[in-house]
Amino acid sequence: MQGTKVTVIGAGIVGVCSANYLLKQGFEVEVIDPALPGSEDQCSYGNAGGICPGSCIPNSMPGVLKNVPKWLMDPEGPLYVRLAYLPHALPWLLRFLAASRKSRVEEIAAAMRSLHRYTFDCYEPLMKEAGCEELLQKRGQLFVYESEDGPAKGAYGLSLRRNHGVRVEILDADQIRQLEPALAPIFKSAVYLPEQGQCPNPGRLVARLAEHAARQGARFIRARVRGFETGPNGASAVLLEGGERRPVDQVVLAAGAWSAELARQLGDRIPFETERGYHVMIGGAETGLRIQTISADRKFVASPMEEGLRIAGNVEFSGLKMPPNFFRADALLRQARPMFRKPIEGEVKRWMGHRPGTPDSIPVIDRARHAPNVIYAFGHGHQGLIAGSVTGRVVAEMAAGQKTLIDLTPFKAGRF
Repeated sequence: MQGTKVTVIGAGIVGVCSANYLLKQGFEVEVIDPALPGSEDQCSYGNAGGICPGSCIPNSMPGVLKNVPKWLMDPEGPLYVRLAYLPHALPWLLRFLAASRKSRVEEIAAAMRSLHRYTFDCYEPLMKEAGCEELLQKRGQLFVYESEDGPAKGAYGLSLRRNHGVRVEILDADQIRQLEPALAPIFKSAVYLPEQGQCPNPGRLVARLAEHAARQGARFIRARVRGFETGPNGASAVLLEGGERRPVDQVVLAAGAWSAELARQLGDRIPFETERGYHVMIGGAETGLRIQTISADRKFVASPMEEGLRIAGNVEFSGLKMPPNFFRADALLRQARPMFRKPIEGEVKRWMGHRPGTPDSIPVIDRARHAPNVIYAFGHGHQGLIAGSVTGRVVAEMAAGQKTLIDLTPFKAGRF
């Protein structure tokens, strides 16, 4: 253990969970982020809300290559690449396609399950201490299809889940109606994962965990880290925009989509992209939906939230600086309207956030190669809310020099 203070860069779900678990280890903790924890400026805020220990299906699966042209040609499809950005995104996309090899998918699925299986175990004590236990609801997760053979077409994914101990139930149209009567009769089959969970307000969860950390002594600093000062033993200080220099003992880099550039300054070039995601929140919508439901055909998620109904999904590659293209959000709402028996009515708010994506769907949890006092904890992509609590516990164990809860070999930065 190097010193008694840990500086966490990033106050999203991974950062605030890390802060809480570092405090449990007895560290002095400061958290640096330009955004207010839980605010709309964070990727964590816009998450669809799934907290699923059984999540083990990579984004890149066998056969994905044949679907990419179809998705790109569909203006409302689940994948969009701005033409001017394609040369920048192409190396990442090629790695993404390479990760769809069946042998690699098996390895990735095992790594995802190893990280996610402890999500309830690591969230529940934090939520209890923070007084927000109602933000974890264990109602399962539902994947619905508009054809009777939907689950059969996804047989390989079902076998992956079952092989990793995930409970899976196949439903017909009548069973869908009994389980989730809010859904329209367009759905003919479904896959139900009864042991999964959901959070009805991810932004509030981040805020409450940050408040709890602050009560325990963590210091939150509203600023952006622009780089590091390094010495013979690694990082000696973080440099903030505006010129402030803050000395450090150990650092946890959990800055989401902004992490790769900071890691590059430390000598680690990690293939990384912002997978821009959109959602629409329909405030006060009364569809009657209880269970987070995924349209398996159209690749979007419908989640009942405290504020109403959230429709989230799709991936856009346009970088960190381009303004949002809210046509993508409007497309989600258009596709979701036929999904329910009741009309979707309420105030519509649109949002875009930057998912921090590696091409193989799993994060980097490792020490910097040339700065061993810096712990990487980023790249969770679509799974940040699921893996946030486990990642927080693991990096605290790393900082304390303890054996980690899981084997971190699959998450090494040098795997690329």
